[in-house]
Amino acid sequence: MEQFSSYFIETIKKRYADFNGRATRSEFWYFTLFYVLLSFVLVAIDQFVVNPMFGMTASEAAQGGFLQIIFALALLIPSLSVGVRRLHDIGKSGWWMLLALVPLLGIVVLIYFWVQKSQEV
Repeated sequence: MEQFSSYFIETIKKRYADFNGRATRSEFWYFTLFYVLLSFVLVAIDQFVVNPMFGMTASEAAQGGFLQIIFALALLIPSLSVGVRRLHDIGKSGWWMLLALVPLLGIVVLIYFWVQKSQEV
């Protein structure tokens, strides 16, 4: 569990907007897993605590809760930077991250890149 959260904390504290260098598979996937789990927790808190406090209807709440949006905006840069560093680790340019803008196919290609083994230095 320590390694699980250490990658997430290290990425946020020390490499928040560092787009240079490399990120190992484990660093990238632990960061992603922790991000997704924390996001699910915040969605649940939004749905059952925050949204009812503000009197939001179901359709308004479906657009995203307050905590969820703040979390996503706060971790947008670290998420991009760890993805770019992962691409650097397999010998690709960070500009390949722009594939995420292509619906469905782009993210499939990026996942394929992200699961590949690291290149030797």
